[in-house]
Amino acid sequence: MAAVDLNCDLGEGAGHDAELMPLVTSANIACGGHAGDRETMRATVELARRHGVAVGAHPGFADPAHFGRRELALAPEAAAELVLDQVSTLRAVALGLGVTVRHVKPHGALYNLAARDRRLAAAIAEAVRRVDPGLILVGLAGSELLAAGREGGLRVASEAFADRAYRADGSLVPRGEAGALLADPAAAAAQALRLAREGRVRAGDGADVAVVADTLCLHGDGPSAVAFARRLRAELAAAGIVLRALAP
Repeated sequence: MAAVDLNCDLGEGAGHDAELMPLVTSANIACGGHAGDRETMRATVELARRHGVAVGAHPGFADPAHFGRRELALAPEAAAELVLDQVSTLRAVALGLGVTVRHVKPHGALYNLAARDRRLAAAIAEAVRRVDPGLILVGLAGSELLAAGREGGLRVASEAFADRAYRADGSLVPRGEAGALLADPAAAAAQALRLAREGRVRAGDGADVAVVADTLCLHGDGPSAVAFARRLRAELAAAGIVLRALAP
């Protein structure tokens, strides 16, 4: 029987975390860069603990005005310090509540840059290792970030997206391009099901692309996020796919 982790980016101020949390198995919690502060971190960790959801750190560029989705010219060493500081902050908050941080998933532009820039990917992987070599590094399937994590001795998890369009090379269609986000819940659910069952996705040009999916992401900042999460969870369950967090 197929099994997959269902993760969601939370603690970003969208206003419906309490409804989303019971529908996912892992929460990527904003740690003060693109969004969040110690108060929101604490509240989101407590919510995850209440629902038995695995907690992860979601560090991003310190650019809240652009929600961390603008690519910044930051040296790899500076990006590593940014990741180290944000992950360490969330880890301290979580430990104070008796919760262990299991994974790290970079956010937005930092995630996309690390997917293709090996020096940046290696710096991020080293920062994660310095915080805790037992942390799981989550990155885009087939990306430089996962390769750097493996080389650095970290456990890695390949991520695929239920609500994002893909290119033939396995990269995501940039958000600024038409069709980058799957607005139709039925299409997104069908994509998620195929990723979980077959490890494949149909690119925008019609190419059939192999994508390893240890964890599926659904974005928590959209206005229809809760309705989509309910539908996705129901369809995965109906297809006999077990939802469970990444093993610690």
